[in-house]
Amino acid sequence: MRAAFQAWGWPVAALALVVISAWTLAQEGELGWGRKPWQNLQATVSELAQPSWLKLWFGDPARELRNEEGELLRVINEPQAEARYLAGVGRALWTTLRMATLGTVAAMLLALPLALLAARNLGAPAPLRWGAKAVLDTLRAVHTLVFGLFLVGIVGLGATAGILAIALHSAGSLGKLWAEAIEALDMAPIDAVRATGARPAQVFFLGVWPAVLPQGLSQTLYVWEFNLRDSTILGLVGAGGLGLLVSESISLFQWGRLATLLMAIVLLVTLVDATSRRLRQRLL
Repeated sequence: MRAAFQAWGWPVAALALVVISAWTLAQEGELGWGRKPWQNLQATVSELAQPSWLKLWFGDPARELRNEEGELLRVINEPQAEARYLAGVGRALWTTLRMATLGTVAAMLLALPLALLAARNLGAPAPLRWGAKAVLDTLRAVHTLVFGLFLVGIVGLGATAGILAIALHSAGSLGKLWAEAIEALDMAPIDAVRATGARPAQVFFLGVWPAVLPQGLSQTLYVWEFNLRDSTILGLVGAGGLGLLVSESISLFQWGRLATLLMAIVLLVTLVDATSRRLRQRLL
């Protein structure tokens, strides 16, 4: 009976949760396609298919902007205006990359002592071990955007709030990954170092650190990739970077510029993923 439940019980429970979720949301009127979804999709795709960077070559150098009465408001040079905008996008990309990098480094510094305390095989006192696990679970449970909203109210708008938000959430993930990596270590070399009368710091640097370093760095690079994706949207809550430009383009219905930003985000993430993958392959 127990074997049958293990084989079929969890799949049935998961299917039941899916069915109940869909049925209850439908009953509450939360599921729907809205009005004219196909027409809306076509219009959105059509506008996104014309990214603003094309104006560098095909823009009107003397575009006239008029109000509803037809009065001339001003004349703009679209190629020049787009060039200035793309320069701003480049600066935002650089800010986003720096936020993700510094946030990951700060997360490493916070996660390491918590991981050492949380790892069962290192013999930390039970209250400290459970306390470290509770802190890691809490940090991991709160999303980066929630931390961002909270920290913007404390340190103000800008990259500092984004870096701290990334660091706090990532510390929970890194701490859990590192603790599990430490628990999977062969304890014989570590016990041999302890048998020599080494102090805890010596045991760590001579026994634990060399063994866990390659996997730990690989996991850190993987988290760095996720942090880059998170940092691209932290600007939505005022934490700087590309997210701020994304928020502005959506608020002003500038779908061409939104398309440009999405392409920049995809390019940045692709380059970072490729770099991280190559580094991880060398570590493992």
